[in-house]
Amino acid sequence: MLRKLYDWVFEQARKPYAEKTMAAVSFAEASFFPIPPDVMLAPMILSRPDRAYRYAAVCSVASLLGALLGYAIGMFLEPLAVKLLHIFGHGMDIAVYQSWFATNGFLVILGKGLTPIPFKLVTIASGLAHFNLGLFIVAVAITRSARFFLEAWILKTWGPAMLEVVEKRLALFFVIALVLLVGGFFLLKLLEH
Repeated sequence: MLRKLYDWVFEQARKPYAEKTMAAVSFAEASFFPIPPDVMLAPMILSRPDRAYRYAAVCSVASLLGALLGYAIGMFLEPLAVKLLHIFGHGMDIAVYQSWFATNGFLVILGKGLTPIPFKLVTIASGLAHFNLGLFIVAVAITRSARFFLEAWILKTWGPAMLEVVEKRLALFFVIALVLLVGGFFLLKLLEH
């Protein structure tokens, strides 16, 4: 069933209303849908490189709005939130999520938003943990924009050949980005003192 859903989403990238469908998929993926918008974003950029950054912006804004829905599910619909997290294989005690987000919530959102890990897990868990909404919005805006605009830039600049390299070495690129991010936060903390 998941493969059929994936194929359907990929097929939508070729339709005249693809941009609207991609926005809907990006919105839904951030809160409950299992297929990421990249499935549509990549072929759309490859077919219309002149619209690469427009498509990235659409994905970013729709993902932020969907993330707010995921956050609301976690915050106000706890039984549904717990059930969704269990369905996606991440059912834990709410205290675990609260602990993660109390100590490293901003970094958790930034890190997970760049990875292929389903983003809905982060948005719902953020709501369950009652993570600060303002910080949540800032982190989501940064991480989702970074992901989609990086993808747009790679595809626009080098096309499918470079995307294959990035996908093969995604873990390495993620570790490098995370080290730079954490290093930047530590540097800021040192400069504050």
